[in-house]
Amino acid sequence: MDDEQQRPVQRPDHGPLAGFTVGVTAARRADELGALLQRRGAAVLHAPALRIVPLADDSELLATTKQLIDQAPDVVVATTAIGFRGWIEAADGWGLGDALLGRLREVELLARGPKVKGAVRAAGLTEEWSPASESMAEVLDRLLEEGVDGRRVVVQLHGEPLPGFVEALREGGAEVVGVPVYRWLPPEDLGPVDRLLDAAVARGLDAVTFTSAPAAASLLARAEERGLLPGLLAALGHDVLPACVGPVTAVPLQAHGVDTVQPERFRLGPLVQLLCQELPGRARALPVAGHRMEIRGHAVLVDGELRPVPPAGMALLRALSRRPGWVVPRADLLRALPGAGRDEHAVETAMARLRTALGAPKLIQTVVKRGYRLALDPATDAKYADT
Repeated sequence: MDDEQQRPVQRPDHGPLAGFTVGVTAARRADELGALLQRRGAAVLHAPALRIVPLADDSELLATTKQLIDQAPDVVVATTAIGFRGWIEAADGWGLGDALLGRLREVELLARGPKVKGAVRAAGLTEEWSPASESMAEVLDRLLEEGVDGRRVVVQLHGEPLPGFVEALREGGAEVVGVPVYRWLPPEDLGPVDRLLDAAVARGLDAVTFTSAPAAASLLARAEERGLLPGLLAALGHDVLPACVGPVTAVPLQAHGVDTVQPERFRLGPLVQLLCQELPGRARALPVAGHRMEIRGHAVLVDGELRPVPPAGMALLRALSRRPGWVVPRADLLRALPGAGRDEHAVETAMARLRTALGAPKLIQTVVKRGYRLALDPATDAKYADT
């Protein structure tokens, strides 16, 4: 057996996400997010829910750029680093790069956060102001405090909805012009998205991460197309944790009544750290036969040691843990097995493999002619007697 196969069981530093499976819907920076999750022990299912199409040949972006060059706005708001760079690159391709940069030097240029500020300065420009919080709400507050009545405000868009931002500026009397630098489209290959949806509905995922609102909206739309939306919403509401990089990303999910978790800082690192706190906290921990057993998505921690368990075994273990200490009949366990049919021998086979995987056979007791039960420690039996 090679090191990679041995590591989940033998290494004590298995990581806070060991035993959990996390879905990644991002198209951009998905490798970075996946690597962060895997380094902390998670199994990752990647399914880009959209693709980003540059608009270098888009007539709308070209027309907006020419209009800005010909008629100077009062304010330009750069919202994303990749979007701002893409705009400059597209203008260069049209032979308008110098003209665009010259115009941007003449206006009040606001950059949303440090990354955008870096892109602005890399283009040889200097922003007039940038919020430390990276919050569009703070940008809006500044503009409204300055007064926008009669002013022309250009906002570089990046496919993200800006709830209330444009409306508030227009209510304040501004003329708002959007610069659509990228377009979000469904992925060309829907296979990975469908596999992620199937896994989520079947509770084969412990969490799904979202790093953009369009990705969340695209996943929901695909679920609706397949008739899986009610099942997906039920899963996200109870068993599969939806984790968003920030409040804007969460808007499509919240519109369907799905509560999400979000880090305080809207970055991939804090998003992963949030999962490292949330998922272990949701795992069921029980004192069984003198051991501490923590049930995770596709593995079990037995006294802190990670024990990978096959899907059939996890199905049995979850069924037993719903009523810890109580006898669960074979017929009920058979129904819990995925695709087991009617042969109760399948329960015995899966149970034998489960006990082997756990490495402590006495964790699960056989009750002759009745079924199986978790061997809950006597001191805690009473606690679960009425559950």
